[in-house]
Amino acid sequence: MSKPKLSSLLKPTVSTLFQIDFTWWKEQDRSWRVNLRSCLCEEHQEMYADLAGDKQVDWIDPETAEVQVVDGLQHTLISHCAKQEQFITEHTTLTESLFRTFLSNGNQPLSPNDLAEILNQSPQKILQTISGQRVYKGIRPAPQG
Repeated sequence: MSKPKLSSLLKPTVSTLFQIDFTWWKEQDRSWRVNLRSCLCEEHQEMYADLAGDKQVDWIDPETAEVQVVDGLQHTLISHCAKQEQFITEHTTLTESLFRTFLSNGNQPLSPNDLAEILNQSPQKILQTISGQRVYKGIRPAPQG
């Protein structure tokens, strides 16, 4: 029997770092690509309307110059669409706002305190939303280390 990871035994706090776990999301939600497409800006919704499957693209890390193969839809969403002014509005639900905030920052880990400051929400409300039994849009505690 394998030991559970230490981080899975700790109760998250408002300082715990979270991020989108795309692997978990892809494994749990068959319509994850449809959901991602709905986040695209108008220009890219038209571009991706007829594309089927997982188109991969080469991406060069600006800090390390390392070339990585990434999902084209995710890359377009994070590098362009998430930077648009109307990506998150006052009418966007909390879970969708949290998800889109991670997309707009390149999925860098953020704590409920960080998210509260960005979204003008209560850190406790954010923590309750993303640390319960149900995982929303793959938002989970970031791996330690």
